[in-house]
Amino acid sequence: MEKELYPKRNILCIDLKSFFAACECVERGLDPFSVPLVVANKTQGNGAITLAITPFLKKKGIASRTRLYDIPSNIKYTIVPPRMKLYLAKSKEVVNIYLDYISEEDLHIYSIDECFLDVTDYLKLYKKSDYELAEEILKTIYKKTGLTANCGIGPNMLLAKVAMDTEAKKYKNGIAKWTYEDIATKLWPITPLSKMWGIGKRMEKNLNTLNIYTIGDLANYERNKLKDKFGVMGTELWNHANGIDLSRINDYKELPKDKSFSHSQVLFKDYNENNIKLIITEMVELLARRLRQNKKQTTIIGLGIGYSKNIGGGFYHSTKLDAPTDSPLEINRYCDIIFDRYYEFLPIRKVSISCGGLKNKTGIQLDLFNDLEKMEEEEKVNTTIDEIKNKYGKNSILKASSLLPDSTAIDRNKKIGGHHE
Repeated sequence: MEKELYPKRNILCIDLKSFFAACECVERGLDPFSVPLVVANKTQGNGAITLAITPFLKKKGIASRTRLYDIPSNIKYTIVPPRMKLYLAKSKEVVNIYLDYISEEDLHIYSIDECFLDVTDYLKLYKKSDYELAEEILKTIYKKTGLTANCGIGPNMLLAKVAMDTEAKKYKNGIAKWTYEDIATKLWPITPLSKMWGIGKRMEKNLNTLNIYTIGDLANYERNKLKDKFGVMGTELWNHANGIDLSRINDYKELPKDKSFSHSQVLFKDYNENNIKLIITEMVELLARRLRQNKKQTTIIGLGIGYSKNIGGGFYHSTKLDAPTDSPLEINRYCDIIFDRYYEFLPIRKVSISCGGLKNKTGIQLDLFNDLEKMEEEEKVNTTIDEIKNKYGKNSILKASSLLPDSTAIDRNKKIGGHHE
């Protein structure tokens, strides 16, 4: 193994079990492992989505995120409404426990109930192994908050996370440790693909069409073919399948050093995988036009999806491009890849797209996979559209898709502004 590809850190990934439901149980003096409790907005009726269920219900085969009407009628349970202030307060309590052990620069808060801790430089101080320190931290969390947690330990963030997701829950103390030697025996057998961190159901379907069904299949697939199909994210998928992750917790604390163009929309109704691509395409065209007007090209594309208020959560991920672009087709392609990789088939109420790493446009950037003639044709079409819109207004020329009921382009164009830096 090449040393630089396989750094050896001591990373803990800690996840609070059934967090929302556990918080409600702790507040009520109940044991989440022995009571059937569901967190959901019951004013929405039997079709409400559960935000969390207790481990007791999970043992009966009920999924964490499901509709109330999907819970078998013979199972009796209590429904309680979500209380985000309570969950945020509990999350802060747990974060403060982590900060009793490590400094803030070695902590990455991944979500309200999940954190990464780099304990590499603390093991000598505490005279403990990473496993022993993980045991102590989990016991402290339970003692001080009443919450239980799972922990994955690995030499990088990826392996710590996957160890936590796939194996930690199998053990009584909730801790699983993976090393690089475990890749072939523990990482590669994972199937379906969506059980792996960073692969959503839609990306799983795309990979299945390539006859990739296990992480081992992905690891042994030709890396360049994945890159041709999915861009730089194809390379990242291949790296992760081989246990390669060079990211450090400090990487997530760096502030952007350059300007970016971004746009976000709060949607007037719930969208899903069938109609959200229309919104994304319209937003990309707006940003691409802005890039062209400023004679800029982007090298970093980010996509964020916010789920319906009643569900909460979502994701934001970005990817670096091999070559700068202002092409709406290229930007849209990367947004599609990010969406397909991380979308969880939940109702969508917010979309945000950013174009960062801006470079001055000096000409058409080529690589081996570009078709110069097509790129020049796209450039001419975009320039013509820009000229018409500049002269006659944003709604003077529209795609037919802008007339569809799910489109927001016409209304958005009528508003002043609509973007920010």
